[in-house]
Amino acid sequence: MRWRNVKKQTHSKKSKNATEKITVTYAGFWKRVLAFMTDLFMIGMPITLFIMFTFGHDQMNSATGLDVIMDPEAAKAHAPNPVSSILQLVLSMLAYTIFWHKTGQTPGKKLAEIKVVDAETMQNASYFQLGIRYIGYFVSLISIVGFFTGLLREDKRTLHDLISRTAVIDAPEIKK
Repeated sequence: MRWRNVKKQTHSKKSKNATEKITVTYAGFWKRVLAFMTDLFMIGMPITLFIMFTFGHDQMNSATGLDVIMDPEAAKAHAPNPVSSILQLVLSMLAYTIFWHKTGQTPGKKLAEIKVVDAETMQNASYFQLGIRYIGYFVSLISIVGFFTGLLREDKRTLHDLISRTAVIDAPEIKK
């Protein structure tokens, strides 16, 4: 048999295997919580420190969203700089979407051995999907129920996963 024929046969076998249904294990609630809390520290702290050094220490003492709800007068007295707030959100969104797109993992997800993927193809999601996923975090946060929908679903997808057509799966083969 010629090498060319052998090579074609192996390619055809690979393409048949690629079309087979892949069995995945969806990441559980507590793994996702661990990853989220770790990411708040690992991604959020450097961005917060950058904002603090850029806009000054007084920016850290400005009102938060909770202050606006609980004590509007204090929030008016210590109003945050809108530029710093928007910059913090944009930097955070860029960091998360780049991590998710490049490897499917943020530092917290790598620690928890889970990965964000496109729900249909189980491959890395597009930047558009991941941007929608990041915005979906706020929708899940506002509704509160959004984070807990994964407890009620067989595929463990939360509201922001459903909105962005992504899924979080176990990825133990990544850790080496």
